Amino acid sequence: MAEDLSILQGTKEEQYTSLIPQIKGLLEGEPDLVANLANVAAALKEQFGWFWVGFYLVKNNELVLGPFQGPVACTRIQKGRGVCGSSWQQAATLIVPDVEKFPGHIACSSLSKSEIVVPVIRNNEVVGVLDVDSSELNEFDETDKKFLEEIINLVVF
Repeated sequence: MAEDLSILQGTKEEQYTSLIPQIKGLLEGEPDLVANLANVAAALKEQFGWFWVGFYLVKNNELVLGPFQGPVACTRIQKGRGVCGSSWQQAATLIVPDVEKFPGHIACSSLSKSEIVVPVIRNNEVVGVLDVDSSELNEFDETDKKFLEEIINLVVF
């Protein structure tokens, strides 16, 4: 499905380049974090048609589900568990071409095949993660990493 969207809407890089000003517009003048995270998740899901897009926020030393678009999800994730918990622990973006091959993957849905998780780092501390799942294998690459990290830096935490 994502390949069909690319054909209709340009390359992945072109899609991100056109989406970023729209996201800036959504965030401009809105101080509420939940509203902003919800709109970022919705804009990304709408643009790319990914299976699941959402945020987990660090609360009481756990990742707790925040605003998202897609089917129901895991509510709490421990540090170091799964792709999200590993991204949090490492404070690094993780690209997983095949989630079945990721040690300790947490399967919230069997339909998820590949994943990218981008940590939200503020004052040298991870305060949340952006989690994106695709129903296609090998969906995410360095282009996604670059632009999703850029988008995360637009959100004020």
